[in-house]
Amino acid sequence: MLKTKDTLRPATKADAEDMARLIDMAGEGLPMHFWKTIAKDGEDPFQIGVARACREEGSFSYRNSVVAVDEGKVAALLTTYMIGDEAEPIDPESTPAIFIPLLELENLALGTQYVNVLATFPAARRQGHGTRLLSRAASMANGKALSIIVSNANAPAIRLYETFGYRHIASRPIARAGGWSCEGQNWLLMRTEHPA
Repeated sequence: MLKTKDTLRPATKADAEDMARLIDMAGEGLPMHFWKTIAKDGEDPFQIGVARACREEGSFSYRNSVVAVDEGKVAALLTTYMIGDEAEPIDPESTPAIFIPLLELENLALGTQYVNVLATFPAARRQGHGTRLLSRAASMANGKALSIIVSNANAPAIRLYETFGYRHIASRPIARAGGWSCEGQNWLLMRTEHPA
């Protein structure tokens, strides 16, 4: 049977469940941990992620996302947006400690097209979706440098980013709290060079 050609298209609200699963994969389970901490009694944490994907504003929104579709199903997700030119203040009193290292690294990526989510469902890996989505992110950057944060334990992702010219420029220790943990020891900020 002939395989239907896969395509890239803007995400829609109908993709929200797939988006929530993929951001949790990209974030090493940290998104689900966060959704659990803000869920009210009886509220499904996963549905919080789905609702966030449906937002009209905010960084994790269908409006900032592109999906790779293979045979009619979402296979991979790119969520990307520009980081402004001014650092966001980080209040250690109101910001969960687990997020502070990530926010510090984002503040070192000012003026870049930030790849917040790049993830592929396991069954769709090694089919070029990540490569095509990173190419899409580069085309959306309008000549600006790109940045991404990744766990130092995610060697396949790091190799992929390096093939696109991303270089490690800073790191912060991964903070663990409330039962959440991941394999890595450090978050790595990687970015491309500014164009000549």
